[in-house]
Amino acid sequence: MDGLTRRYGAVTALDGLDLTLRPGELIALLGPSGCGKTTTLRLLAGLEDADAGRITVGGRDITRLPASKRDMGMVFQAYSLFPHLTVLQNVAFGLRLRRVARADRERKAMEILELVGLTEQAGRYAHQISGGQQQRVALARALAIEPQVLLLDEPLSALDAKVRAQLRDQIRRIQLEVGITTLFVTHDQEEALAIADRVGVMRAGRLEQLAPPTEVYSRPATPFVAEFVGLTNRLPGTVSGSTVTVRGRDLPLVDAGTPPGPVTALIRPEAVTLASDGAAGSGPLAGTVIAVTFLGATSRVTVDLGDTTIMAQLPTSDATELSAGSPVALSIRPDPVLVSVAEHKESVAASEA
Repeated sequence: MDGLTRRYGAVTALDGLDLTLRPGELIALLGPSGCGKTTTLRLLAGLEDADAGRITVGGRDITRLPASKRDMGMVFQAYSLFPHLTVLQNVAFGLRLRRVARADRERKAMEILELVGLTEQAGRYAHQISGGQQQRVALARALAIEPQVLLLDEPLSALDAKVRAQLRDQIRRIQLEVGITTLFVTHDQEEALAIADRVGVMRAGRLEQLAPPTEVYSRPATPFVAEFVGLTNRLPGTVSGSTVTVRGRDLPLVDAGTPPGPVTALIRPEAVTLASDGAAGSGPLAGTVIAVTFLGATSRVTVDLGDTTIMAQLPTSDATELSAGSPVALSIRPDPVLVSVAEHKESVAASEA
């Protein structure tokens, strides 16, 4: 996709988007509602026309081709199964439209159903199977036609958390087995980070960052990415050389070229831990627990430092004895830190006002 632009009246949904998918790669587009991720998918599928830009697949320009000529397989958020057809007939439907012989399309459909683990449900109708099974049927139907590109439009959002996690892992397994190039659109950061080869974080019709999941999380390119992908503490700091000093602690910078001076440092909660001796005392990282949120194996502890608050993500075993009002001393792990000069200036301006 080169320079893709899409406008709806005065609203620009896509603003010159450039995105290349490698063969067999799974890219997840992540971002808030209205950022342009679903519009990207619809332009690629041929369900809408771009106002500017070009789409090529395997070197072939498909920008003006109708959806039926693009060789795309699409799975929607709504399952969109035909209620009057069996699971097998739903999966074979695309092959039927391509005039594949009945015996061949049924054989191919059964092979795909075996891939998604639904051979025993082949004779059932949509209302006779669960939501997770219906979504797997929709996935099988898209794969049966052997498309060049698989498009997934928030396919798991209607499912409960446990089924969503299971199906997410199955989609990744199947995608790797088939080796199909895939564009996955979601607003769920956990989904994107769990299954994608690369994650594209979108904002206002543009890509803020496109990188492997670990890089997007640990080395966000912009403050928006840091905020959208995971929780982030915002603490005042001062840049000097290749480090930023935050509450008496020198931390390495993600961008060593940051000019010296006051900034806002963006620090992940998991980089904030209890001090090694576990004892409360004085100092810039000593404070009082405001709340402890149980998250299973980990717990999130919010601490009042006097002039600001900070979140720490700790093993639940370390947080069990903490409660609101407990004095604690914290430590910041020396992970590379992203800083924002603009946020600091805005904060100073707001305080002066």
